Amino acid sequence: MRRLGVSLLFASLAVAQSSYNESHRWWNSNQDEILPWDSEYDNPTGQLRISNRNGSFRTGNHPFFKALGSNGRACVTCHQPSNAMSLSVANIRDRWETTGGKDPLFAAIDGSNCPSLPQSDPRSHSLLLNRGLFRVALPWPPANIQPDFRIQVLRDPTGCNAGKGEISVYRRPRMSANLPDLVPGPAGAVLMADGRAADLRAQAIDAALVHEQAHSAPDAESLRRILDFEGQVYATQYADVRGGLLSQLSEPATGVQQSFRNSATRGKLVFGERCASCHQPGTNRWRRLESSNLPDLPLFRVTCDSGKVIETQDPGRGLITGRCADVGAIVIPQFHGLASRPPYFSNGSAATLTDLIASYEKRLGITLTPTQKEDLANYLLTL
Repeated sequence: MRRLGVSLLFASLAVAQSSYNESHRWWNSNQDEILPWDSEYDNPTGQLRISNRNGSFRTGNHPFFKALGSNGRACVTCHQPSNAMSLSVANIRDRWETTGGKDPLFAAIDGSNCPSLPQSDPRSHSLLLNRGLFRVALPWPPANIQPDFRIQVLRDPTGCNAGKGEISVYRRPRMSANLPDLVPGPAGAVLMADGRAADLRAQAIDAALVHEQAHSAPDAESLRRILDFEGQVYATQYADVRGGLLSQLSEPATGVQQSFRNSATRGKLVFGERCASCHQPGTNRWRRLESSNLPDLPLFRVTCDSGKVIETQDPGRGLITGRCADVGAIVIPQFHGLASRPPYFSNGSAATLTDLIASYEKRLGITLTPTQKEDLANYLLTL
């Protein structure tokens, strides 16, 4: 009877967790609910766990979950727990269908391809709906900087690069989780692809003023609470439908579970041999953008004073420093929770992990066997 009672308890807990998953798959701004210590969210290959290490709290008056500006967004709008504190295209499309495109997520300022487009037309939000990309408009040239290169717009499918004294590029939202475990130094560079914020405080102010269209920066107490939350929330894949609980990889397993675990273990070795040099804490995290040429994104020709010519869809760090040496450089994003937040790369060019691995093969000139590709993908799904 005691075993039966325990089984029923776990079954009821599983039902409760499933109900929580469904009702909290999308957190609206100003939603007044309990954010638990730990919560799991289903994804296509298993479950993601969000750990709120300072304990549970009500979100209604918390500045990370509260709309701070005029367009109805909160930080959580673009950093959803169910998507590892980022966003997936699946969740974005669901919001469009559920709200008829009225969710604050689709605010004209950066949730559309260009604010001048008809905002009720899904085609005006195609980059967000298809690739998970937000518009990032940066002044050009940067204030008080004399660049050592010139930018020519070769292609402008969005119509947002028409000589307005700024350059519009399109990027995926970064994870706002696991931040204390990332590289030492300015943490703002971890969250922002071009490192334009010196630290997380500056990043939070930038997000409120630009993405939430706040009339003024958040007050000191609100900033403190946002930074405290970002410094203690963690996201990682918790379970795999084939491998079981990922915290119990050394425990006895079924045949299917053991097969997956063996594959992921081999994949970790492949990652260490082929990928780790670019994805290790403490290493130089600035890398050139992927070389894909996507027809729905702008294309720029950069001509450096040295005579060097670069064609790129995002000049990256170069838009901040004005230096030719920084053109195309971005901070490499973290790999946790990949199963919960496709597509991949800063420009959303890889729809799946298979696409991501194939892109690296082509770009880096490496060759992996089919088994190595499968093993590497399985390992990435455990992070």
